[in-house]
Amino acid sequence: MISKKENIYISLVFLAICFLATGGIFVKLSTLSPIATGLYRILFSLPLLYPFVRKNLKQIHLIDMLLMFFSGVFLALDLIFWNTSFSYTTVANANLLVNLVPITIIPLSYVFYKEKLNVNFFIGLIILSLGIIVLMNGKIIANPENFKGDMYAFIASIFYGLFLFSVSNARKRVPAKVIMFVAGLGSLVTLFIAMVLTEGIQYPTSVKEVLPLIGLAIFSQLLGQGLMSYCVGKIRITLSSLLVLSQPVVAALYSFILFQEKISLQEVGGIIIVLVGIYISKKQST
Repeated sequence: MISKKENIYISLVFLAICFLATGGIFVKLSTLSPIATGLYRILFSLPLLYPFVRKNLKQIHLIDMLLMFFSGVFLALDLIFWNTSFSYTTVANANLLVNLVPITIIPLSYVFYKEKLNVNFFIGLIILSLGIIVLMNGKIIANPENFKGDMYAFIASIFYGLFLFSVSNARKRVPAKVIMFVAGLGSLVTLFIAMVLTEGIQYPTSVKEVLPLIGLAIFSQLLGQGLMSYCVGKIRITLSSLLVLSQPVVAALYSFILFQEKISLQEVGGIIIVLVGIYISKKQST
């Protein structure tokens, strides 16, 4: 059964999800283009991380350095496709589809780690998926106009799954803060090249333009992605990927708190079903 220590990490994953769920809000508030917004999310986070990792960087093996750098490339591609998806589809669609990381992580875990999943996990996954459908019913809009954005969000989920999977390997040997810094360098290079080739060089010119980018750097990148990187490798990556599916629940609660969007009884029921699904899936034996 899951130990008390592992329950602590699961709680931290939920906290990370709460921070990550703010990403859609800040991206919508940003006046810069999608890729430029992702670039400054990473750029503003690196100077804040550097003082804490400066001594550790000299102790990391070259292979781990390369693994972390290329995991940052996956994160950059996730940000490129997810940020761009907001221009073509709804926030609800983008938030749901980008978190379908189990589709990527479960097969990879089976092939590379030979991780076997018991019946509880799959029952929990089915119940959790049902809860999300109940929660998002009426918010998800399926039409040809949204299809392009939906595809971008789903592609983003694949790259996010690859990022989490690669980080889970490095996390067994390297502190999370170092992973976030080195992966950030990989992301920064990738995002800069993508920005120059597609959007042109952009930079914020006012406080109003800078604030959402700082919000992304602190809440989404450092607190959200940093906490997630801290936890992966400490709990099963398949379970981590399943917990990520609860992000639409957090997004719905944010909409209620920040934008006074009403939560219907159906949405409350969906949230309860999601929580039941998570509870059952995490009862999987080690």
